Amino acid sequence: MKKLALFIVVILSMTSSQLSAQNVAVKTNFLYWATTTPNIGAEVSIDRKHTAQMFFGLNPWKQSGGDQSSLRHWSLMPEFRHWFCQSFNGWFVGAHLMGGEFTVAGVDFPLGFLSTQKNHRYEGWYIGGGLTGGYQWPLSKHWNLETSLGLGYDFIKYDKFKCGTCGRKLKSSHTNYFGPTKAALSLIYVIR
Repeated sequence: MKKLALFIVVILSMTSSQLSAQNVAVKTNFLYWATTTPNIGAEVSIDRKHTAQMFFGLNPWKQSGGDQSSLRHWSLMPEFRHWFCQSFNGWFVGAHLMGGEFTVAGVDFPLGFLSTQKNHRYEGWYIGGGLTGGYQWPLSKHWNLETSLGLGYDFIKYDKFKCGTCGRKLKSSHTNYFGPTKAALSLIYVIR
């Protein structure tokens, strides 16, 4: 949480004297909540057509059901956006960076995705970035709704263990991931 506070202070300071209450928004991503991950973001207007945001998600617990599955992780994602109409309204494109750490064990992902993972534990970190596109709808004076999708690259460094709870390491490796890096359906409160 200290890292999140520090990054938000940096973003706020980037706007210097131009910052006013109408240029700040706080948001949360409902799709990220679907993975039982609490998340929060702050976005600040730099000028009429540019914003910067910092997004943080933290999932510190084991999954329910008594099966010892775990999808623990934290993630930090700064992003710079260009708006085609004006900040916090309409279409935008952006560039994002991302990084975090994870421990995944015994999770049965849908549609056979990562099927070899179910009987192993993976611990590691990742760093990457990509491009984002999306749209934001003003709902009222203070509330907005946003959808966005990001595509990009992640370098993932990990250790693979024999099972979800035992400690025998099978290997250390890395992988390069290209594909979706972000999907969001966010509710936004604009502070005015």
